[in-house]
Amino acid sequence: MSTYSQMHIEILSHTPDPERVVALAARLCYSPLGGEKLKDALTQEKVERLLESVLGMGHFSVLEHVTFTFLIEGVSRVTTHQLVRHRIGCSYSQKSQRYVRETEPEFVVPPKIEKDLGKKEMFLNSCRESFTAYCDLVDSGVHQEEARYLLPQALESKIVVTMNGRALHHFFNLRCCNRAQGEIRTMAQKMLNLVKEKAPILFATAGAACARGPCPEGDKSCGRWRKKGEVNGNH
Repeated sequence: MSTYSQMHIEILSHTPDPERVVALAARLCYSPLGGEKLKDALTQEKVERLLESVLGMGHFSVLEHVTFTFLIEGVSRVTTHQLVRHRIGCSYSQKSQRYVRETEPEFVVPPKIEKDLGKKEMFLNSCRESFTAYCDLVDSGVHQEEARYLLPQALESKIVVTMNGRALHHFFNLRCCNRAQGEIRTMAQKMLNLVKEKAPILFATAGAACARGPCPEGDKSCGRWRKKGEVNGNH
């Protein structure tokens, strides 16, 4: 059994010096200089000023030149199914239930169920019964690609994810929101914390939409952006 807080996420690789790459791409659009001269002219101070200007104007296409690859473990199939809906600028490689027989299952338990012993027992018993039936079918000769129909969505999965910078901003905008499902929101926040360590300027304003302005959820808003406005004196 595992919970949201136990998921493991790490950056496997990323574009070297991502902020300089984005700054160079942005500067190239408006400069008569060639690439080598541009690289020499871009001091760290100029990189920072250029990125703040470009991102402040919403010119996010230059972010497509950098990518980040994540290893994500300890998440449920519920969340990976939501994750792979993000298609533009994203690539995925997930542990296959068709070719890999499940032998030592871990089930991801939502926090509200985990805190209630009765509901937690009911939840885990149901997961175990489904898994036992899966094992019985496989042992009887049914291939795991067919037996897997019995596996619960709570079953832990592993996935490698690559996203470019623009796709990550879009992902964080939607999935860091309080209205996002809890597990994928936890995943998104962990990913955001990691990329901020690698490229703090590129992701300084990344996160839920309400971190930058009014909430786009309308009547379904959690209200956080209104409270933020009141604190800042904006009504």
